[in-house]
Amino acid sequence: MSRSARAEFPPPQLITTTEALAAFCQRLRRESFVTVDTEFMRERTYWPELCVVQLAGSDAVAVIDAEAEGIDLAPLGDLLADPAVLKVFHAGRQDIEIFVLKFGAVPTPLFDTQIAAMVAGFGDQAGYDALVAALAGGQIDKSHRFSDWAARPLSAAQIIYAAADVTHLRVVYERLLARLEKEGRTSWVAEEMAALADPATYRADPETAWERLRPRSANRRFLGQVRALAAWREREAQRINIPRQRLIKDETLLEIAASAPDSPEALARARGISRGFAEGRTGHSLLDVIAAARALPESALPEAPRGREGPRPSPALIALLKVLLAAKSDQHNVAPRLLASSEEIETLAAEDAPDIPPLRGWRRAVFGEDALALKAGRIALGVEGRRIKLLPLP
Repeated sequence: MSRSARAEFPPPQLITTTEALAAFCQRLRRESFVTVDTEFMRERTYWPELCVVQLAGSDAVAVIDAEAEGIDLAPLGDLLADPAVLKVFHAGRQDIEIFVLKFGAVPTPLFDTQIAAMVAGFGDQAGYDALVAALAGGQIDKSHRFSDWAARPLSAAQIIYAAADVTHLRVVYERLLARLEKEGRTSWVAEEMAALADPATYRADPETAWERLRPRSANRRFLGQVRALAAWREREAQRINIPRQRLIKDETLLEIAASAPDSPEALARARGISRGFAEGRTGHSLLDVIAAARALPESALPEAPRGREGPRPSPALIALLKVLLAAKSDQHNVAPRLLASSEEIETLAAEDAPDIPPLRGWRRAVFGEDALALKAGRIALGVEGRRIKLLPLP
């Protein structure tokens, strides 16, 4: 059925001019939904380099050369902002980030088939290939997955490969939506899309970059250095447009934060730091940041991560909650990780009423209420046949 649906599409149109892009986007603005994908390069840069955008409507598909000379992508921005046309992505976070950087706004409204597939029981982080096979009866040609999309001209094979992603995606979306509507889960997906539609999701805040490093220390002076160095690295990587890890690797940054060097000679002793780097403009800038962090008063230093107050939760209780999670996942045919992460399970075991996703919205109805009841001794777990059964207690 997918093959016949895809066969209705004419050959993909390669768009290299603003005029052709404007005409195609105007045509798509008459659609109820369009499917969207991108091809980009990021291996050598901090900011993603948009190379190609793929769009498909009900009977037309185009591959937009985003690097074509003189092309203005403004008509694409207008389409992505049109509230009357749903934009459908698969695992679209990076695609959406590119559009936020390019146009200053999140495409709206939007739908992500990977998230929807997790709600519909296709497992954690459902792969696109698997969804196409399961829902569209098709196969994805993987031969151009690692193409150099910045090289020009684009080959005919690249264009066909790129277009196939968004034509298959139309069938995947329609089948997923029908399944979600039948099971009454469209509101569940709507809750998940709210986070994806939040512009804050795509902002890289240098001041919070240090939190990704998860430094295991209660030494506030060290944490102050980590915070300052991570913020400096983020801004410097953005400024010269190279990946943060290429500028300074995480392990090197933590080593520098611990030793707090005060001279180019001392800085050059850190792993991965050359003498040329240490003695150059970038090295001196880094040393200035270290000196400024060293001079911070105690009150300006970040607080050490707080450990859980009170006794550690019982490993047996954590294990029991995980059994309940698996049972609920099986009962409702929804990905376990979407209901609760391992960290959230541990928090739920340790605290009486934590503010965590499993105790909000549809997750609370599916899993959270029973998890609280299990902790409170109001229900027990038993086995019936090959399935876990909830047993009310007096």
